[in-house]
Amino acid sequence: MEKYDYLVVGAGLFGAVFAYRARMAGRRCIIIDKHPHTGGNLYCEQVEGINVHKYGAHIFHTSDKGVWQFVNSIVEFNRYTNSPVANYKGTLYNLPFNMNTFNRMWGVNTPAEAAAMIESQRSEALEAMRQAGISEPRNVEEQALALVGRDIYERLVKGYTEKQWGRKCTELPAFIIKRLPVRMVFDNNYFNDKYQGIPIGGYNRLIDGLIGPTPVLTSTDFFADRARWEAAAERIVFTGKIDEYYGYRFGRLEYRTVSFEQEVVDTPNYQGNAVVNYTERSVPYTRVIEHKHFEMFGDEVYRCPKTVISREYSTEWNDGMEPYYPINDERNNALYRRYKALADAEQRVIFGGRLAEYRYYDMAPIVERVLKMDV
Repeated sequence: MEKYDYLVVGAGLFGAVFAYRARMAGRRCIIIDKHPHTGGNLYCEQVEGINVHKYGAHIFHTSDKGVWQFVNSIVEFNRYTNSPVANYKGTLYNLPFNMNTFNRMWGVNTPAEAAAMIESQRSEALEAMRQAGISEPRNVEEQALALVGRDIYERLVKGYTEKQWGRKCTELPAFIIKRLPVRMVFDNNYFNDKYQGIPIGGYNRLIDGLIGPTPVLTSTDFFADRARWEAAAERIVFTGKIDEYYGYRFGRLEYRTVSFEQEVVDTPNYQGNAVVNYTERSVPYTRVIEHKHFEMFGDEVYRCPKTVISREYSTEWNDGMEPYYPINDERNNALYRRYKALADAEQRVIFGGRLAEYRYYDMAPIVERVLKMDV
């Protein structure tokens, strides 16, 4: 096999940005990915003229002007603003928690009225904990009640969180919810970042632009012919599961995964929003994504006579399933630190991305990290 400067294992965002930077620096790369496509979880599939986010909704957001300018130099981004809605027993609430949410929940009109309601319910929860001899929240339920009170917790936090994690909130550690954003303004923009949007034409255009002429082999498993691939390049950029790289010698890291029920609906506008969360426990899915709203705005929505929705289900992860969210509890974090110690001692392997670093990553920090790396 021809010798390369870098073998990049994984054609997701980390691998694609690294390949771009290596090419700009005059390095020779080859990319392999076990999926039948590039892009990792950013991959989009065209259905009825709509770019469907096959692995769940992805919204690029950042306050880093350099990162924003970089991705826009590859493909122009649109003006999409993430403003999800929560459906609880048929009543719709704006997210994140803001004055629109509080008006719908309690009929309050001013920030002072909303703050008073929240503080009253927080005080009630904290007093109940004090009387029970609880000095610090021990689980997600107690943490959420101490932060926002009972109404918001029961309608908008409890059911959704239990579906996400497959466990009762009383069984989940408090650190899962470090804070719950409360905004005393009528602003439905989920992110505080200065820039956000979706690549015009979908994420495949971003990945294709980053990879460019770099050779890519999809449906190619690094571990199926490891010795061959390790001999193919001077250095390796590994974006897969770090425990798998080391043969699970210390044990397996755990994840949550997501499955999707996709449907083409014979209507131009199914729910009027890209993302609607279903926060009651009795509804089995966590949210419904209507993909056309990521790239079609206003009357554009009606130029496409059909729409595509995906119902999203959160489940336990098993081998053979796509690993999505690291379970960063004490056990898994301790296990990861043992693998990281091995990775830190490597001379020719760079580990990067959510699987290799066992952490949840937004897209912009991945781009930022690779842009700062020496190539």
